[in-house]
Amino acid sequence: MNPFLRRATEYIRDTNAFLAITSPEPLRTFVAKHKRINDLMDYPVRVIGSPGTGKTMMATLVEFRLVEAVLKDQSSQGNRALAGALSAARFADGDRPLVAAIRLPMESEYREFWELPYEPAVKTKLMLSLIQARAILGLLRTITANRYRDVDDIRFVTRPEAEAQLAQIGGENIRDIRDRAREVESLVYNLGASLLPPDVNDIPQEIQKPYQPFETVSEIEITWDDERIRLRPLIILDDVHSLHPDQYAALFRSFAKREIRIGRWLMMRMDALSPSAVFRSSDDEALPGLKQDRDFIDVVMESAANRRGERRQFKRMATDMANRYLQLVDTLRDRGHLSMAGLLSEQAPTLPQGKLNELRELIGRDQRKLKITPTRRETIENSVDAYIHSARATDLTPDVALGMQRVLLYRYAGRTSNQTLELFEDPEPAQPVKASPGVADAARVQLYHRYGRPLHFGISDLCAASGENAELFLQLAGSLVGRMETKAIRNMEPTLTPSQQQDELRLKATDIIANWSFPFSRKVSVLVHKLAEQCVENAMLPNAPLNEGANTIGILEREIGPLLNSEEEIATILKYALAYGAFSAVRDYSQGGKEWCLLELSGPVCLKFGLGFGKGNFLERKVSDLTALIAEAE
Repeated sequence: MNPFLRRATEYIRDTNAFLAITSPEPLRTFVAKHKRINDLMDYPVRVIGSPGTGKTMMATLVEFRLVEAVLKDQSSQGNRALAGALSAARFADGDRPLVAAIRLPMESEYREFWELPYEPAVKTKLMLSLIQARAILGLLRTITANRYRDVDDIRFVTRPEAEAQLAQIGGENIRDIRDRAREVESLVYNLGASLLPPDVNDIPQEIQKPYQPFETVSEIEITWDDERIRLRPLIILDDVHSLHPDQYAALFRSFAKREIRIGRWLMMRMDALSPSAVFRSSDDEALPGLKQDRDFIDVVMESAANRRGERRQFKRMATDMANRYLQLVDTLRDRGHLSMAGLLSEQAPTLPQGKLNELRELIGRDQRKLKITPTRRETIENSVDAYIHSARATDLTPDVALGMQRVLLYRYAGRTSNQTLELFEDPEPAQPVKASPGVADAARVQLYHRYGRPLHFGISDLCAASGENAELFLQLAGSLVGRMETKAIRNMEPTLTPSQQQDELRLKATDIIANWSFPFSRKVSVLVHKLAEQCVENAMLPNAPLNEGANTIGILEREIGPLLNSEEEIATILKYALAYGAFSAVRDYSQGGKEWCLLELSGPVCLKFGLGFGKGNFLERKVSDLTALIAEAE
């Protein structure tokens, strides 16, 4: 099976296999470079991202059993890179661990506690008891998993002021603590799983007793290389979005207690948040009375302010990840193909001679229609030639040059349309017409739509289309690798031409969009389709006013702010569109003396509709325009 089409979590049970395909970049990007890295073990942390951004992979990587495996064996380059990332993220100090982390998946059984016929306080206590018992058992299991020590080597260090709570976790002896955790887990699990839950007064006394190891334990002491060291415990609850909203609120409030000394991270999807939180409104509260950066910290696994820098970081991460996965593709590895970038040809495509002649004839007709003199056309051609000779770009073939000339002819005609031609046969525009990278981008987009010249190819476009989403990158890359394998099996050179890349990426993007199945996905699809068509229409304007065209919708902040705090359906639709990667949002974008909220169409949408990946070009719209598009389709 194509390894690119398997989720990374499928490799979790095999430590070596998981480490072989795990990239250190998410840990560096989202944790090591977080502005409050020094506080991530002291406050509750929400790790938020769309499906596929790598939350579970990152949570698994920092589990103690894997950290220990990496630090104990740094003979491979991959493990050395992972060890460096763990040190940068403060999970290790060189070859010594600093944190003992365990990941607990929030499976459906936790949600089922909320269906029990008890008061919310009782249901919350049961859920918290089960989580804490499993956390204690998970910590013991992960610390002993690699068999460098047994359970008697472990000591839980408690808070000095928690003496009264020591007895309720089992005392100081590690085996007693383990037995108490096992007892609590068994009793609470059986209660939640029972066909007919008992009356609240019949709940076993052992469950009713206090059990709060999170408020008792502060550190864990173990032996490391014949020396006793202390570690900070970290509990990572994965997929907390699966909990009932009221259940999640109770859990989050309990984690916000200042008495807790262990780290506590909650991994969650964006759709569990309010529209205001998904759009990262600065005044958003997780819960009434809990403010971001004061009571909790958010780690958002999405692009934010430094977008150019983040795109470079994601490209490094994605390329590294692709090369790791490529080593698992036997048909390519055995032929010595170990670089994803090397298998994606970036040789500039050009139109066949017949279509070039069609393009020249089109430009000739446009020149006559616009009444542009031969002298002016020659001036424009010289401007394009001068730009091409001085530019660093390699994708400036004769067809692109002709496409640029056509754009400049129309720009010249537009800028001189109000001048009197009887007095000036060949007037000079007030604003000179110049060739530029933007004009070249416009030509490429128009050549794609008019003549089918490949627009999206190469490793950079593959990364750009992924929108900083690791799983989406693997899906798109997997479709390309599938075609590479087919060519290799047929004893053909597996490197894909730009045209082959374009075909595969467009087909895969179309399939991804067709398989959207999240809440309001039908209305999101309608909205995206209509907006993408408007962007294509803008890109195909002959004078290319926005260069390669828009791939973004801009709504004034003074409109979007009140909408996100309202109960209108369009706010919920936009929330799910962002949470599942149909759009990305950029808040407080300044242009024209106004503040905008930009809704950028995702990479798959740009691939399907033939739009560029450039940033900043947007069509001005109102919230009412979006609502009208959905209503029109219905």
